[in-house]
Amino acid sequence: MHQGRSVFSQVMDYFPERDFQSIVERYEGNKWVQSFTCRSHFNVMAFAQLTGRESLRDIETCLAANTRHLHHMGIQSGVSRNNLAHANETRDWRIYRDVALLLIGRARQLYAGELLDVDLNNAVYAFDSTTVELCLTLFPWAVFRKAKAGIKMHTSVDVRGSIPSFIRITDAKQHDVNALDEIPFEPGAYYLIDRGYLDFGRLYGLGTCGSFFVTRAKKNTLFRRLYSSPVDKALGLRSDQRGVLCGVKARNQYPAHIRRVTYRDPKTDKHLCFLTNSLAIPAIDVCKLYKMRWQVELFFACQTKPRSVPEGNARPPASSQCCTGYWLAGWIIGPGPTFFRPAALTRPVLRPAQAVSGAAAVSAMRNTRTRNSAFQSHRAQRLTTISVFES
Repeated sequence: MHQGRSVFSQVMDYFPERDFQSIVERYEGNKWVQSFTCRSHFNVMAFAQLTGRESLRDIETCLAANTRHLHHMGIQSGVSRNNLAHANETRDWRIYRDVALLLIGRARQLYAGELLDVDLNNAVYAFDSTTVELCLTLFPWAVFRKAKAGIKMHTSVDVRGSIPSFIRITDAKQHDVNALDEIPFEPGAYYLIDRGYLDFGRLYGLGTCGSFFVTRAKKNTLFRRLYSSPVDKALGLRSDQRGVLCGVKARNQYPAHIRRVTYRDPKTDKHLCFLTNSLAIPAIDVCKLYKMRWQVELFFACQTKPRSVPEGNARPPASSQCCTGYWLAGWIIGPGPTFFRPAALTRPVLRPAQAVSGAAAVSAMRNTRTRNSAFQSHRAQRLTTISVFES
């Protein structure tokens, strides 16, 4: 016989209830609300993320099969598709943004002392972008190509804990390198970027902020060696050089000395050439730092994995509040919360101390399955949610 508290209720104990209520009061989130409060809204969406629900109908069916547990889950009333869609559409998204930022701040403190593969106390960020393809019929404002819609998510991830520190949502046509103009660089931090961001004017600006970068050189990058340092070739290193750029534009855009480290991968026998403005760390650490850039790719794999919504189960979202619900449970399912709204394409960028992340909300609305996939039996729903309900 089932005794004790459910797993879901125990997980939700870690949620800062007092801080959440103060944020709700700040934005009057429960004004004119009769029963489906912001906290119930949060709990429903958190449950949906934990159990992998795929649509509003799917959420409703699953909760209806477990009505006797709703009170213990912190949901004070029955949940209908209409109520949930209305809450996602009209609730103030700033409530869940502030909650996500609060949780991110706490999570970064927990991972602040995490050890890296290099002996480095500085903050290390991996920066990259990913394109999220959308249905042009549902998202006509996100025109990407003639028959395809999409957005681009520029993301800076703290390597310690894989927690996002910066997110910029733009249209998919924008070039990656333009996002470097939006990042508030942290003095003393290392930024790991790929060759798509090799703009020496912007990289020089990064250095003037007191920050460091590690990137790969392109084949046509002209470099003149001034000094060479000995390297341990047993580690795969081939050279460690300091010099200047020789290209006409590059020399004017980056007048300072730059460091070039070459490395041969023993597994693939591939030669890699790295550029950095950090002159003090060992050459092998430059290679190890660039390897950590893969953390942002893993973050993208988590946030943009396919999450389908069957046709006809919810009207196409069109307002800036369309993805409020996906803020709610982002702190549970991934390294950071999820946030997206169309207005972000033209609004100012969200800074690390102000906001963070968002492609799970978009990928969650992909139109890739038929409507029939949402009609599950109550018995099947109970089987898929038993691990959450039982203690």
